[in-house]
Formats: sequence, structure tokens, C-alpha cells
Amino acid sequence: MSTSIPSTPVRVTDTAATSPTDDALTAPVPLRTRGRLPIRYVALEAKRQLRNVRSLVFTIAVPVVMLLAFGSAYGSSGQVDPATKLPWLVVTTLQMASYGAMMAALGQAFTIVTERSIGWNRQLRITPLSGVGFLVSKVIAAMAVAALGIVVVMLVSVFALHADLAPGRWLVAGVGVWAGVVPFALIAILIGQFARPSFAQPLFMVVFMGLAILGGLWVPLSIMPSWMSTLAHGVPSYWLDRMGQMGAGADGSMLEPARVLAAWAFGLAAVVVWRYRRDAARQ
Repeated sequence: MSTSIPSTPVRVTDTAATSPTDDALTAPVPLRTRGRLPIRYVALEAKRQLRNVRSLVFTIAVPVVMLLAFGSAYGSSGQVDPATKLPWLVVTTLQMASYGAMMAALGQAFTIVTERSIGWNRQLRITPLSGVGFLVSKVIAAMAVAALGIVVVMLVSVFALHADLAPGRWLVAGVGVWAGVVPFALIAILIGQFARPSFAQPLFMVVFMGLAILGGLWVPLSIMPSWMSTLAHGVPSYWLDRMGQMGAGADGSMLEPARVLAAWAFGLAAVVVWRYRRDAARQ
């Protein structure tokens, strides 16, 4: 009695290798060699985020609608904010630009949770991709989406609501807000690394709403209780808004919020890299 062996090779597929996008399935992702940043992987990650139409609409549409509502109500007569000495309309524009940029950055958390749930992060950890490379790819993707939102909000303010500010001031304020997005992208990475899929959305909402309210991005802190202003200094969203205000010409130096946001960024980055390396060591 003989046992027959099939002549046709059996095809084995690895479901854990499934990537979150068609691009990653069809195109090779050249990661890094030692000591070099994975430029093409970073570009792929940014492109993937910019092609997420639903996320872009939500990230851009909500701040624009709020700007049109609040800007028309509080800034249409040219009132000046006594705290910043800026027109209320400019203050509201910077709040909504910061709000949208923060939303774009924190929204990375859902992407990372999804990637973890399908095993994509596990695949990345067995490649030469370093913890720093992973961090940089996510931060750049967040900043790409945030930049688009900031530009749209400012253009709506200028052309639809006729906000009065010198072009150079708009540029400095916009770049300041954009640069200040980094800590929020890192917060999103931490949420994505630690949260389970069922817990990610509630955690995101708590973090997002808390930062928006305490940072004065919805309601100016000048009309809030004094204890709120004191508490605001401990959250990065307050300093993100201050970056924009000082760039637009408010009293003070942009170095102060820049130092605070940089301290947040370095601290969060250290935790993100540690977590990624620890997970990689388990493989």
C-alpha cells in the first residue's frame, strides 16, 4: 500500500502580513538600512493619510463650521480681545486652526489601533524599521494632514470672514501651530500602542475633549474662571494656541510655548520608542 504525495505545491498565505492599504500590498516598502531613515516608508505613510477622505472631511469641516459660527458671532464687528490685543476674529481663527491640527494629529490613534488589530505592527517590528523610524513616519503623516487643515481654516477666515492680519503674521502663526502639532501626534501613538480597539474611541474622546476645553480652543480662557486659566498651563493644547497667537502678534515670545511643547515632545517620544523596542524584543 503506497501513499501518494500531491505534485502541486500547497500555497501558504500569511494573514498576519496583510497591510492596512492596497498600496502596501502592491508596492514594496523598502525600510531602512542601519542608521538611515526609511524615506519611502515615511512618504507612503503620509500619502496614505492624505488619501483618507473621511478623516480629512471631518478634520477640516468641523473647524471650518465652528469658525464660521463663532467668527460671525464674536468677530464680525472688529472687536479686540483684551488679553491678546488681537482681533477676536483672528483669535477665533487661531483657536480653530489649533483645534483642527490637534484633531488631525490625535486621529492617528485610530490608524495605529487598526494596524495593531490586523497584525501590521507585528510585521513591522520584525523588519529593520527602528522605533525612531516608526515614530517619525507617524508624526510626519499627522503633520501633513494638520498642514492642510490649518491652511484651509486660515483661507476661510481671510476670504469668507475678511479677517484683518498681515500676510506675514498669518504665515508665522500658521507655521507655529503646525510645528506645535508634534506632541499631539505622539499622544496619538501612545493611545494606539496601549489601547485595545474597543477602548480606543472612548479614550480618544476623553483626551481630545479634555485638551480642547482645558486648552481654551473652544471658549477663550479670558472669559473662563481663573482656575481654568491656571490649569490650562499644564496642558500642551494651551501652548499650541499660544504659539499661534504670538505668531500673529500677541505680546510675548514664541520661544516660551516652543520650549514647553518641545519638552512634551521629547518626553512622549522617549516613551513611544521604549514601547516599540520592548514589543520588538518580544518577537
